Amino acid sequence: MTAPAFRTAAAAPGRFAGKALVVTGAAQGIGRRVAERAAAEGGEVLIVDRSPHRDEVVAAIAEAGGVAHAFDADLETWEGCAAAMARAVELRGRIDVLVNNVGGTIWAQPYEQYEPAQIEAEIRRSLFPTLFCCRAALDHMLPAGRGVIVNVSSIATRSLRRVPYAAAKGGVNALTASLAWEVAERGIRVVATAPGGTEAPARKVPRNLARAPSQGTDDSTTSVIVNQTIGSSLMRRYGTLDEQAAPILFLASDEASYITGLTVPVGGGDLG
Repeated sequence: MTAPAFRTAAAAPGRFAGKALVVTGAAQGIGRRVAERAAAEGGEVLIVDRSPHRDEVVAAIAEAGGVAHAFDADLETWEGCAAAMARAVELRGRIDVLVNNVGGTIWAQPYEQYEPAQIEAEIRRSLFPTLFCCRAALDHMLPAGRGVIVNVSSIATRSLRRVPYAAAKGGVNALTASLAWEVAERGIRVVATAPGGTEAPARKVPRNLARAPSQGTDDSTTSVIVNQTIGSSLMRRYGTLDEQAAPILFLASDEASYITGLTVPVGGGDLG
């Protein structure tokens, strides 16, 4: 099945006019597309990423007539998350929307092959940035009595050769439901999407810089993951970046003002 064509420009011009958005992990992939489309729809975006490619995204947004800023932070630490949220408030005085997009499988292998340090690294990469950023954002959203947090989880909470990653994203789902319950009556919505397999350009900065070459994912593992992902999808294909960005931005917008506490699967019918 062929994916439909989408415009990468604003789907809803003005939808985020006057809004201050923080998008983490936005130097490439889904995060970049979310940042680009949010800016095209009138939002002022703070792109938070350790990769220097974040500056390329800011330049591309500016060239297209949007407004964006970049901030370098290690979001696997509390200090990095707190600094990022403080920078957003310094720029615009508030945070209207936080999109927690940081995360991703570092190793892909049978669980018995994971070393304890690798398990910890996977959890730190794909759960802690969301935990910490949600907590840091609350310091600014709660006094304002408003805000939206969109967490990017994954369909891969049921997947092969990614058990620690699945555990981390399962934690994101639980965090989303629990936090939404705590803050709903204080004007804050907390929601999530769970992307399935997504076609994207090759990563400019690999997630696994720290691993030895001998630990790289081999072709057989790649084949297992791709076949399982497509096989679990009723539509039998990967999604596009726009197909992932669209539901994230919908949930972040005022159009979704009566939706909170839910994780929406975006995997062609795969419920995770």
